Amino acid sequence: MKQDYYSILGIDRNASAEEIKKSYRKIALRYHPDRNPGDLKAEERFKEAAEAYEVLRDPEKRELYDRYGHDGPNGGGFKGFSGFEDIFSSFGDIFEDVFGFSGRRSRSRTAPHPGADLRYDLSISFMDAVFGKVSDIDIKRMEKCEECGGAGTAPGTSPSICGTCRGTGHVTRSSGFFSVSSTCPQCRGAGRIVEHPCRACGGKGMKEVTKTVELKIPAGIESGMRLRLRGEGEEGQFGGPHGDLYVFVHVEPHEYFRREGDDVLCLLPVPMITAALGGEMEVPGLEGIEKVKIEKGTQHGQKIRLKGKGIPRLRGSGRGDQVVEVAIEIPTDLNRKEEKLLREFAKLRGEG
Repeated sequence: MKQDYYSILGIDRNASAEEIKKSYRKIALRYHPDRNPGDLKAEERFKEAAEAYEVLRDPEKRELYDRYGHDGPNGGGFKGFSGFEDIFSSFGDIFEDVFGFSGRRSRSRTAPHPGADLRYDLSISFMDAVFGKVSDIDIKRMEKCEECGGAGTAPGTSPSICGTCRGTGHVTRSSGFFSVSSTCPQCRGAGRIVEHPCRACGGKGMKEVTKTVELKIPAGIESGMRLRLRGEGEEGQFGGPHGDLYVFVHVEPHEYFRREGDDVLCLLPVPMITAALGGEMEVPGLEGIEKVKIEKGTQHGQKIRLKGKGIPRLRGSGRGDQVVEVAIEIPTDLNRKEEKLLREFAKLRGEG
């Protein structure tokens, strides 16, 4: 059986993203195959740590793993790594942090790079969370410069091949066990030199733009949940795919209703006489006024459940209930006649 990913990295289940990365860096340094030549156990430990880090560093994969174990990320298409080169290409930044070079070989920055994921925090009303809605949100993201088509060069010009690294984006030197590969200092890993940069983007090939995105908020969503919009993150470089947009939802409190799971709770003030004798009252509901039957002898704090009048279930069908809590109202402004009648009632009850 596979070992628990958190145990492999030596962290607890509430570890932050930075703690996860720090722990993986430490293990990668210790078990790197170039530092443990021919040690099969070290190689296996190195691969296990890479697989654990790949899952736990990704919020979506980590959530699936926390809920379903190893089957969660696998069901989402994650199958681990095919070999060391696969690991080095995925975590090049980690190995540059640890060793000062990528560990095997660096990709030229002209190779396709996926765009960054984006986060958007959205506040919605209580009722929008209950029934859902379609909303437009404006996000700022990096996209390919239209002026230069992403090349970063001025119109009519093209970049030249870097003479230092000959277009590879990195330079290599030997040092003991290691074949040390580091970012080219001349072109900074691009593999090319832009002598005439595009004025619109300053030679970056990317510009910040504001885009309006349609967001479908599902009925029954709760505060703290997030929505993932695939391909709505920043545009990739050199033909790489867009990143994703993660919308974190914050539900504003309601002045009357309170949520508890799929149930909605509210407080109903009931006159003392109505509570004693019974009757029918009206109470605000999610879709308008609801009628509530007050039984004889209803007590303070008693709860009345209105079946199927609560919040739509986000996963599954049907709705929760509306739970009405009774708050008995005791009159504080009795006139003499009312006070006399109550005293007579108390005597009849043997309470006076």
